[in-house]
Amino acid sequence: MSPLSGIGGRLYRGETSIDFVGKRRRWYSFSGLLIVLSAVVLGTQGLNLGIEFKGGSEFSISKPGVTVEQGRAAMKTAGVSGESVVQIVGNDRLRIQTGALESFNEVKESLASTFGVNVDDIDTQIIGPSWGEEITKKALYGLIGFIIIVLLFLAMTFEPKMAIAAIVATVHDVFITVGIYALVGFDVTPATIIGFLTILGYSLYDTVVVFDKVRENTKSITSTGKVTYSAAANLAVNQTLVRSFNTSVIALLPVGSILFVGSGLLGAGTLKDLSLALFVGLTVGTYSSVFIATPLLAQLREREPAMRALAKRVAQHAPGAVTAEAKATSSATITDLSSSTKTTWARGPRNQPKRKRR
Repeated sequence: MSPLSGIGGRLYRGETSIDFVGKRRRWYSFSGLLIVLSAVVLGTQGLNLGIEFKGGSEFSISKPGVTVEQGRAAMKTAGVSGESVVQIVGNDRLRIQTGALESFNEVKESLASTFGVNVDDIDTQIIGPSWGEEITKKALYGLIGFIIIVLLFLAMTFEPKMAIAAIVATVHDVFITVGIYALVGFDVTPATIIGFLTILGYSLYDTVVVFDKVRENTKSITSTGKVTYSAAANLAVNQTLVRSFNTSVIALLPVGSILFVGSGLLGAGTLKDLSLALFVGLTVGTYSSVFIATPLLAQLREREPAMRALAKRVAQHAPGAVTAEAKATSSATITDLSSSTKTTWARGPRNQPKRKRR
């Protein structure tokens, strides 16, 4: 029989257990390494903001057989000195994005001459810097508002420490996702922001499922006194582990198809921006729900006086456990018995056998 046969049932019943909470320092170290690497990438490379955020111009030409080299040559002929982003979208569409241009009409004419199309057939879009700043502010406001609302909801529905642990895990997911996004070098577009907000919701959804099981396992834990809070929380993670894994795999399959098939073969830029954020965010979100959120919650709760007292009671009733008080009592008893024995032997009467006279 395979060792994985019936693993879900054994994990749920506690027959098989993975120590997620007890080895939390290992998970914290791994996450810390990812956060440091993300910070280094963001500090050195930064994010490639799309024209929706920094402003600029966009030109789109639809014609079979267009190439990136033709687009770059056309921009050079038009005298555009700044860096231009030239991409193939689909099979017969070329998209060129530049910064703010003074010779906008000259660029259109150069592109029309290079590709042999009419000037009116070139789709153009101009976005000013002020509009890009407004979009950036709205994105930040939406992110901050989302975190505040979720924090209040979790604090009222569960408990404040659960809300803190969930938000820390969510910020962890977003920061690592942004770092990978900067490493890959994809443009940050409104579709990217939608992807970030989506992974926030998914990460919290997975964390809430685990926390609900934690709350169920620790509902009357202080009155029973059988297990510690960390042990009950670790059992909850094991009980929901198979469900989290299956849900994540099912969610990643279509997102992976969009990322590798849709953007890779079809060249859809919007799909690429959205799918990368979703793919990385879903993966990191599942990881944080199991390895970060619950261990952090257990660490926060174990600092409470009630949970410390519970841990002492559990340790006292553990099989084979000998407390310090019991050891001291046993040692004192042995000492007293030893002293009493010595005294008895020292003061007791000596019974000598009598000699018989002949």
